[in-house]
Amino acid sequence: MFRYCLAVLAAGLLAQPGSAHYNMLLPETAMAKKGDKVAFLYQFGHPFEHELFDAPPPDKVEVRLPDGTMVDLTMKLEKFKKPGGVGGKEVTAYRFDFKPEQRGDYWFVLHTPPIWMEEGKEFYQDVVKVLLHVETQNGWETEITKKIRIRPLTRPYGLLPGMLFRAEVPHLVSGTIKLQRIVEVERYNPIKPKEIPPDEFVTFTTRTCKEGGDFAFVFPDAGWWCMTAQRDNGELARAGKDYPVRQRATLWVYVSPKASGK
Repeated sequence: MFRYCLAVLAAGLLAQPGSAHYNMLLPETAMAKKGDKVAFLYQFGHPFEHELFDAPPPDKVEVRLPDGTMVDLTMKLEKFKKPGGVGGKEVTAYRFDFKPEQRGDYWFVLHTPPIWMEEGKEFYQDVVKVLLHVETQNGWETEITKKIRIRPLTRPYGLLPGMLFRAEVPHLVSGTIKLQRIVEVERYNPIKPKEIPPDEFVTFTTRTCKEGGDFAFVFPDAGWWCMTAQRDNGELARAGKDYPVRQRATLWVYVSPKASGK
């Protein structure tokens, strides 16, 4: 089974045409200590190019604590303006602080409303996940949503460049809703690169296996990386016409530059 997945990976690294838009939910650190205050940033745009657009107000932001409790954080969001927009313009982003009071793994989940994409004449509606690890390994493998999601099979922290990361996209097929087998992978640059490489080296794509929806990816560099899968989810009206809704799941993971310790 796993040999088949790797064969699909090797054949499926394709170029993604054009710049991709993603929702970015990024903590200032991927690993913290109990009682530390951690700042989170939510923004929208092209991660690799660091080209940002106004982020829509999320429908909900929540966190699953290590003991299984779900906490709604939506009211903690602070709207602000930050640089990074096209032509040097400021764009709308959101931030909040969180202080973990338990040891273990915290899953943060952000739900967006449908976002109109003028270029593609379609809507994106996203579920975005990121994990904050606090001192002990407890909870990273837990399911936290029944919506379209990317579920890690490899522990999503303590990662290094060159490591193979495995995850799955459960096949949630209902009626005419069909999951696409393409998964897009892109690195986040905190500042705009001086030179942008060809699209083939900006957004990578791979395919899930037919059985189970597994996929694999080797991270070439350190930093924050997102993986995004999507499925069709009906249509919405705009200006008297109906346009497709692409329901997407994004998982963010951090790849450390090197292991600490001697």
